[in-house]
Amino acid sequence: MDNTPFLAILGSRPVNELNMDAFQELNQNPMYNGIAVYNKRVAYAEQLPKVIDEACRAAVSKKGPAVVEIPVNFGFQEIDENSYYGSGSYERSFIAPALNEVEIDKAVEILNNAERPVIYAGYGGVKAGEVITELSRKIKAPIITTGKNFEAFEWNYEGLTGSAYRVGWKPANEVVFEADTVLFLGSNFPFAEVYEAFKNTEKFIQVDIDPYKLGKRHALDASILGDAGQAAKAILDKVNPVESTPWWRANVKNNQNWRDYMNKLEGKTEGELQLYQVYNAINKHADQDAIYSIDVGDTTQTSTRHLHMTPENMWRTSPLFATMGIALPGGIAAKKDNPDRQVWNIMGDGAFNMCYPDVITNVQYDLPVINVVFSNGKYAFIKDKYEDTNKHLFGCDFPNADYAKIAEAQGAVGFTVNRIEDIDAVVAEAVKLNKEGKTVVIDAHITQHRPLPVEVLELDPKLHSEEAIKAFKEKYEAEELVPFRFFLEEEGLQSRAIK
Repeated sequence: MDNTPFLAILGSRPVNELNMDAFQELNQNPMYNGIAVYNKRVAYAEQLPKVIDEACRAAVSKKGPAVVEIPVNFGFQEIDENSYYGSGSYERSFIAPALNEVEIDKAVEILNNAERPVIYAGYGGVKAGEVITELSRKIKAPIITTGKNFEAFEWNYEGLTGSAYRVGWKPANEVVFEADTVLFLGSNFPFAEVYEAFKNTEKFIQVDIDPYKLGKRHALDASILGDAGQAAKAILDKVNPVESTPWWRANVKNNQNWRDYMNKLEGKTEGELQLYQVYNAINKHADQDAIYSIDVGDTTQTSTRHLHMTPENMWRTSPLFATMGIALPGGIAAKKDNPDRQVWNIMGDGAFNMCYPDVITNVQYDLPVINVVFSNGKYAFIKDKYEDTNKHLFGCDFPNADYAKIAEAQGAVGFTVNRIEDIDAVVAEAVKLNKEGKTVVIDAHITQHRPLPVEVLELDPKLHSEEAIKAFKEKYEAEELVPFRFFLEEEGLQSRAIK
């Protein structure tokens, strides 16, 4: 689902036990039919090199998991080293398809005539953040990014509105309904139809390297097959420059209003610990090129809001399928692949409960990382969603454990913190110990506060009562937040979404 090429090698019973209902025999291949781009069982030992080679090529070319089941006895059989050639094609980089200049020109014409353009930048442009930002500045189009693409941009770029829907920012969830033109760059927004994100869009331009995805989320006015970064550069070279517009100024004001709110939460200096102040300490003490392995849930949502990332960072999670328990093993892979870079694993206590025995893996293999665990005794992201849909909660709460002691029992260093006043010193000490080669677990006991739900804002008096707005702002400490409509009207524009 996340278009990640990898090879999964599955062991099975010896050949002479297959189809005999033998001990632990399991026909594994059918289990992967729906997700694998390649799914085979090796029939005889001499076939093994061919199947592995073919699986690797399939994984890379089709961008997905290739599954190979190997009977265990093949591991002990000798085969001729020249029994099969290896193509090695999966080790090479291939040139992206040439851009269709007719479609580029069509996109340029659309953007030249746009009054409210937006760039929706997906992971296909993760290495092209600089050119996409330059295009944004040239045509005065704010950027919406996908959740897993934040590392492509400077976190404080004035035109960055964040990502849309629940794992997102307030500005992105407002601007997506106000834009008249969308440049959809290497993106796949899976909530597009259910969220009706583009219902007010008049012109839609899409760029994607995969022809299957062109037109997948919206009808197209320009369709460009190719690399998102290369297409952005081609458009940048041809499109007309735009001076500051009311649309741009309204977006910049809205973005700053949101950042002021986030900065206020992060900058608290006393009181009960919230996760915002933990991020503030991480931002202060993390290396400039730190890698962040992020778990699923509130940590996904809040890390995109409160980690001050730049293109020097790496941010990884389980995006489309959203598999909990990904941060800790992801951090192991990150440190193994980048031994000289600082790695942070950020997760909730629900996710940490699923995989904390792997802390000892970091210790055993000398892969020192910093684990940050937000402890609030619940699956918060799920429980918060129930708050909006029903009150019949089941299995969302669990008792707190002493994760610092669990860490120490595995040979790591553990810290417990529950006050804002202490978090800076704890994170500073964790970084110091990590640089000395220690794996660290910070058990941060945070409040039960729900992060602001940007997908169900209650801020605009045209949509909500004065009492509802007041209650919403009090609950989320959001007294300073202003609806985007106010900034539009301040610049002489009318809302297209709120009448």
